[in-house]
Amino acid sequence: MTNLKLKAIGLAVGAAISMNAMAETTMRVATWLPPTHPQNSVAMPEFKKMVEEATEGRVKVVIENFQGHPKTIYSSVEDGIIDASWGVNAYTPGRFALTGVAEIPGEMSDAEDASVALWKVQQEYFADANEYEGLELLGMWVHAPGIIHSKFRINSLDDLKGKKIRLGGGMVNELAARLEVTPVGGSAPSSYEKLQQGVVDGTFLPAGEHKFFKLDEVTDHLTVFPTALYTTVFSFVANQEFMEDLDPKDAEAIRAALGENLSRMQGKTWQDMNAIGMTHAKEVGTNIHMVDSYEKLAADMRNTMKGLDAMWMESVADRGVDAKAALEAFRNYQK
Repeated sequence: MTNLKLKAIGLAVGAAISMNAMAETTMRVATWLPPTHPQNSVAMPEFKKMVEEATEGRVKVVIENFQGHPKTIYSSVEDGIIDASWGVNAYTPGRFALTGVAEIPGEMSDAEDASVALWKVQQEYFADANEYEGLELLGMWVHAPGIIHSKFRINSLDDLKGKKIRLGGGMVNELAARLEVTPVGGSAPSSYEKLQQGVVDGTFLPAGEHKFFKLDEVTDHLTVFPTALYTTVFSFVANQEFMEDLDPKDAEAIRAALGENLSRMQGKTWQDMNAIGMTHAKEVGTNIHMVDSYEKLAADMRNTMKGLDAMWMESVADRGVDAKAALEAFRNYQK
């Protein structure tokens, strides 16, 4: 083979490699929980797989540790500092009022079912309200039922009065006000430090965090009610320009692969964490009070929750949606 032919082949191969490299896009996804948390050890690897398989490897996902406060996630994605991430809706008060339908105390008992229900309600009832304006919503989910991790035993609701409790925001704040606790704001990961330093007497979180935030080291009691005291809505969002700059085929493939599928996967991950957390609590000797539905404590909590659904509907009256129908759909989708 002549040198000229070899040179031509070399140029062709080089061009093909170059074009293939140019065709690959990196999606930088920020995460803010500890590396050992299932959100990072289970859910994010699965998310990476979903995107890369859907785009046949043309979009590569790189997971990065977020350096800021979780409450700045959405603005960081919107500004293009990161391409995509997931955040807590309650950390941005006033913006995501509609998704509070999933945060109403007593309205959920399984994270996977509630996450799928929320995604469907968002698409059917809330999308036109544009609460995610400036972002592209690719999935949303809730964590497992919220319970109370505390340094003290709870035999009646009076035991909560005046106690300092870490809260993350959202509808749980309304319940806390009715319970007459002293609310202390803070992100979920800050619970350990606040409990260790005596800043709070307890925290509202799902059972999984007893293990993954090591709350067994700073609390002695778990109080678990028949239905969730609350849950938290998480949203996975991408920068709009990033999505627009993708090959349209890849952008559509990502949307099709995520959405309800991502919501279901994430909800299941958090519900699985719940079982892990409860098992761990038993192993380390934490006092677990599984409140039976017939107990006075359960009945008193149900009475305390009454009307919170109506309060949510009133709070979104200016959003131009049929809140009553949306709430009913959220309930029905979980059956």
